[in-house]
Amino acid sequence: MPASPRASRDWGRCDLTFVELAEGTAVAGVFTRNVCCSSEVELGRQNVAQGRARALVVNAGNSNAFTGYRGREAVEAIMVQVSAHLGCPQEQVFVSSTGVIGVPLPKDKAKAGIEAALLAEPCDWQAATETIGTTDTFAKGAMAKAVVDGRTVTLGAIIKGSGMIAPDMATMLGYIFTDAAAEPGFLQALLSAANQRTFSCITVDSDTSTSDTVLAFATGAAGNAPLTSFDSAGADAFAAALEDVCRQMAHLVVRDGEGAQKFIAVTVSGAVSDESARKVGLAIANSPLVKTAIAGEDANWGRVVMAVGKAGEPADRDRLSIGFGGTWAAREGQPLADYDEAPVAAHLKGQDISIEVDLGLGEGRATVWTCDLTHGYISINADYRS
Repeated sequence: MPASPRASRDWGRCDLTFVELAEGTAVAGVFTRNVCCSSEVELGRQNVAQGRARALVVNAGNSNAFTGYRGREAVEAIMVQVSAHLGCPQEQVFVSSTGVIGVPLPKDKAKAGIEAALLAEPCDWQAATETIGTTDTFAKGAMAKAVVDGRTVTLGAIIKGSGMIAPDMATMLGYIFTDAAAEPGFLQALLSAANQRTFSCITVDSDTSTSDTVLAFATGAAGNAPLTSFDSAGADAFAAALEDVCRQMAHLVVRDGEGAQKFIAVTVSGAVSDESARKVGLAIANSPLVKTAIAGEDANWGRVVMAVGKAGEPADRDRLSIGFGGTWAAREGQPLADYDEAPVAAHLKGQDISIEVDLGLGEGRATVWTCDLTHGYISINADYRS
């Protein structure tokens, strides 16, 4: 991994991660569209435009969202403290927070945490990943490699997320680090495209967080000629590796959905466009009735029909086909006369579930990913602040 994280410890667990980045590191980011977003998101969205980063600070346990001027002052104090330590512009320090909404981040505690992190010995990436989690049940990381300009570059990433997952741009807190050299504008284009096909295709509970952030950092340590466009040597390979890392992380978040027991892939084909297919897929994936049916291992394809119909996208009842695990239950608006539910029932007893929908209207296609809805989700969120 091309950077060194450090963590400070508080209330019996690590709750702050500090990553120092090489001078000249390029940065790109995607952020929540939740209009009640945190000051961290507002400042990150503003500062990512200048294209360079020297540090990342992630606080877990307090989202610092819906905290007004006090929240913003706390973030700016962190940025000033770190920028003074590194001798870099304030806007090159990126801060994220995650946890309870509506509680201002204590400035004194934040200052002490930063001081401890700046003096701490470097930790490993496992510790950094565990530190940024909240209701996560396991640490989530991903890695990929690509050959760029004749050099092998590495992409490593960490992410947190388990609940309040329904991306409206990005999802949770995710950080990608690479030793490749890339111009910020091109890195931004690649991240935005990868996000659209990965993070923006997952949902756990249909709720878009106030703090969702995904940042990509390219240090340039590999020494390749900077990637500036798809005409650059190895640009295609790097873009594929970046999307691979994003997809790995997106899937891990869904698999760790609060209370989840099953990972569900919803594939929609025959739509009027890829975007329409994605919206239909998300309507299915966000349906509590569909998700509870899967939790109960019930092949209730009528609930899928309902979700397609409510999606607000072009659909024709008499062209619609529904299947589970590769077995069609209904084709072109009619239940199959020889439909055998036995293989579907067997499929639903597994942990990896697939739902197939063919709208029969066009060439649009998309896959979205979600999890089932169990009593565990209620238990976790009923006691979240306790």
